[in-house]
Amino acid sequence: MEKPPAPHALTIDFEDWYQGLEIPVGDWDRFESRIESSGRRVLQVLAESKTRATFFVLGYVAERHPALVKEIRAAGHEIGTHGYSHTLVYQQSPALFREELTRSVRCLEDQTGERVLGHRAPFFSVTKQSLWALDVIQELGLVYDSSIFPVKNYRYGIADAPRWPHTLDGRPLREFPLTTLRVLGLNLPVAGGAYFRIYPYWFTRLALRSVAAPGRPLVFYLHPWEIDPDHPRLPLPRRIAATHYFNLKATEGRLRRLLRDFSFAPMSEVLGVH
Repeated sequence: MEKPPAPHALTIDFEDWYQGLEIPVGDWDRFESRIESSGRRVLQVLAESKTRATFFVLGYVAERHPALVKEIRAAGHEIGTHGYSHTLVYQQSPALFREELTRSVRCLEDQTGERVLGHRAPFFSVTKQSLWALDVIQELGLVYDSSIFPVKNYRYGIADAPRWPHTLDGRPLREFPLTTLRVLGLNLPVAGGAYFRIYPYWFTRLALRSVAAPGRPLVFYLHPWEIDPDHPRLPLPRRIAATHYFNLKATEGRLRRLLRDFSFAPMSEVLGVH
């Protein structure tokens, strides 16, 4: 079956396996780093399918792996920022958020020699409690954000947020919300991550094609550790372990199928921003 002609946004939240587990950044040095091997595996899969993506790179990772950031950019991918310490935005003060985002953006721009255009908050944690972050993002010169998930989740989400790319009220900043499927008056998350591993692939493909049918662009996201099923297992709270480690062995194969079934491009190109 042919791919749909309109490109959708493929995004990689570029972080190591332990950095999204709500472990304090001061403890991260205790864990084995696997970002180089898993990151290069992602690059290989994308190269084989001739697909380019946006990599939202964590500032902590960029500082320690500058050659890897340059390798990603040299492969034709866009570099965006994922903040610095993978802390929930609504647990930070505006001053700390600004400090960390500035540090991340400057690091990435120094490494690539190019302007950073886009941002994604850790855990999609721009919520109604942290909408102030959008002003900071804009003030630092970024032109788009992809942090708002129009769902209800215990860690993130604005359930009644717009579901399609839009310009935020009173701001030139563009927002590309995470893709959802409308079912019985509720938004069902189908944009990737754990949902990609939990749902059977046929359902993901059907859901994404249904959402995209009117010609709307999708956004899909994945983490490098999701195609690294052998990364260490930690004793975690049941709710976190159940999603973090679920069905990791299937992810790479599913990703390859997704890249055959849909056309993707970096998010800035899909939004037409520069």
